[in-house]
Amino acid sequence: MYENNYHNQDLSQLSFLITGGGGFIGSNLVEYLLKYNAKKVRVLDDFSNGHRYNLTEFHANPAFELIEGDIRDLQTCKDAMKDIDYVSHQAALGSVPRSINDPATTNEVNISGFLNMMIALKDSSSVKRMMYAASSSTYGDSPSLPKVEDIIGKPLSPYAVTKYVNELYADVFGKTYDTDVIGLRYFNVFGPKQSPDGAYAAVIPLFMQSLKDEKSPKINGDGEQTRDFTYIDNVVQANVKGFFASEKAKNQVFNVACGERITINYLWESLKTAANSEVEAIHGPNRQGDVRDSLADISKAKNLLGYDPKYTVREGLGITWDNFK
Repeated sequence: MYENNYHNQDLSQLSFLITGGGGFIGSNLVEYLLKYNAKKVRVLDDFSNGHRYNLTEFHANPAFELIEGDIRDLQTCKDAMKDIDYVSHQAALGSVPRSINDPATTNEVNISGFLNMMIALKDSSSVKRMMYAASSSTYGDSPSLPKVEDIIGKPLSPYAVTKYVNELYADVFGKTYDTDVIGLRYFNVFGPKQSPDGAYAAVIPLFMQSLKDEKSPKINGDGEQTRDFTYIDNVVQANVKGFFASEKAKNQVFNVACGERITINYLWESLKTAANSEVEAIHGPNRQGDVRDSLADISKAKNLLGYDPKYTVREGLGITWDNFK
């Protein structure tokens, strides 16, 4: 992983904080930064959502540090940012269905926790910039395609509300306190270290587990809904380039995707082909809170971050399946 180098800076002179570093995206960021000899990579995670095994390989690295703690505690956030140069805030409770089943906890983690991170950033004397995980769910019921950053609709789930509030807080803090924050609206990220376990697992690892077990997966609705699936390497690239992007990128929000639109049915058939499987999917009802179609315009990220996704969906699926099986 990460043969492509997405930075020109000497990371051995820089310290990074990754919140939610035990999670899927966070642990991949940790892997990249340690591979390229960052001075320090500190992880803040309470492992309510992430997994300790995602970090096992890093414990022997002297540049790695783990703080077990909850972003809902302000002092924990402040302590985690001490002597840090750059922050990537990935800690959150994801999943639209989970937010519908438990809106209160989703709000506490994603809004109150985010606000704590913004206050800690405001009070920090060392942090130069904070990246944070925004979400394509913010586009809500907007029918326009492709999705352009400045045109959004009404949120369709409590999760989408929380991610939109993150963007509002980031904007207000930038104007009020001159904080430097960049939001990345992720579109359906997948790749190695993404878990198929739990009630709220993402569709691609669930499909892969079904193929491995030779069991039929469930597809919500007719399967003709479309998504802009994004391989994890592209997401890591966006974070790394975001750390060092020019002032023009400050306090902006960017789509992070491939700019490819495929159906869930096509996704399943592609994975079946890769696995040489004859397993058939089962179709169920539409999932509450889901958008029908999604496709990102990534020109803003290309122009201001230098974002240039290296992996297509098909290439990413091949690597992910080889890793998963």
